[in-house]
Amino acid sequence: MSRRLVLALPTLLLVPLAACSSAVPTDGKPQVVASFYPLQFIAQRIVGGDADVTNLTHPGAEPHDLELTPRQAFEVSGAAVALYEKGLQPGVDQAIANDPPKAAVNVTDIVTLSAVPPGLGNEFARTPNGTAGDPHFWQDPTLLAKVATAFTAAMVKADPAHAAGYRANDVSLQADLTALDRDFRTGLAHCASNTLVVSHDAFEYLGRRYGLAVHPIAGISPDAEPSPKHLAELAALIRSDRISTVFSERLASPKLADALAADLHITTAVLDPIEGLNSSDPRATYLTLMRENLKAIQKADSCS
Repeated sequence: MSRRLVLALPTLLLVPLAACSSAVPTDGKPQVVASFYPLQFIAQRIVGGDADVTNLTHPGAEPHDLELTPRQAFEVSGAAVALYEKGLQPGVDQAIANDPPKAAVNVTDIVTLSAVPPGLGNEFARTPNGTAGDPHFWQDPTLLAKVATAFTAAMVKADPAHAAGYRANDVSLQADLTALDRDFRTGLAHCASNTLVVSHDAFEYLGRRYGLAVHPIAGISPDAEPSPKHLAELAALIRSDRISTVFSERLASPKLADALAADLHITTAVLDPIEGLNSSDPRATYLTLMRENLKAIQKADSCS
């Protein structure tokens, strides 16, 4: 997986392009950039029609792999507000450091990242004490709600003329996230199993919030290679706990999950880490995908 940083452009290139960059685009609305899909979801729900939101990570792409184009770097620098998670996408971090937007909301200033167990692959974010941190906070909707509140405050400051609308939209979003949290708590309250075997380590926040024991095949990076010892331990766990399902995901290769399931003669299903959207369902949102995940877990763990 690439971890190359976006380098500062030469001065001769910066000058003509900078003239095209503005915090307020031609339609007169403030410009917001979000670094990947869950943050785009928040931004769009809060701003409604009063600002333009650009997602730097295109549908179907892995956020971990993002390398900004020159145009995207200028979109960042010209934004009224940039919403991002420091450490997850080094190119975004570098762009903000090189030519800052008017305001930036960094998720890791709002949510304390959980430490990652050693040996699970590459880590991109950091906990406050500098240890490797798990970036997938949005799998806990209560944490996403905190980020939404902070983003709302930034938008109110950036565009006070529409403050009432931003605050009202936040109230509506908070209600939706509270309902989602309630659905998970009640939907997973009575299950024959509380164990998940997943393709990569993106569901620890979900597990902690709802009492699930999550066992990843790979680490924080979707393409991290597990050791033979780790695979043998997972196989033993699946047999001893009579686990019925190994979960793969949409944006990464299912080969490891498929191979493990085939070896043990069990089924596979999809559990979406919601790091980005694919283009197959234009109606999909964070809320609909989380509820699809809930149904998949309920089926796999025989929940009543």
